[in-house]
Amino acid sequence: MMKNYAAAVMYTILGLVSGLFYREYTKSIDAVGVKSQLSTVHTHLLALGLLMALIMIALDASLRLSGRRSFTVFFWVYNAGVLLTSVMMVIRGILTLQGKTEEMTTAAIPGIAGLGHMLITGGLIALLVALYGAIKDREVTAAEPAAR
Repeated sequence: MMKNYAAAVMYTILGLVSGLFYREYTKSIDAVGVKSQLSTVHTHLLALGLLMALIMIALDASLRLSGRRSFTVFFWVYNAGVLLTSVMMVIRGILTLQGKTEEMTTAAIPGIAGLGHMLITGGLIALLVALYGAIKDREVTAAEPAAR
């Protein structure tokens, strides 16, 4: 559970700092109001990072997910995906604000961002596997006293 708490704290800091960076960076280059991916990094980090970590704390407390291999896989793969995706959003957003279109930059940027999305998906699949196992274990435990 402490890993999820640490992730929640980390995502809170990253989310707030990214919002501050967006505001100050766009003011410094006189690009306030220009649409870019940089404006959504703040929200992505708080929603996909902080809120998900808080939900995992609650699920772990009620279903004892910690210690399950699939939950450990979820934690590391999902968080790697969120961080990789967010970094690529920052890069794409800065490039957009500098006037560079997708055609003017390397195709590696959307490719790496796509890898981040694949990691998020893989992490969510591992989470569903962990939840399935925990729910099945809970049903077996609840049925044991009735069987006696």
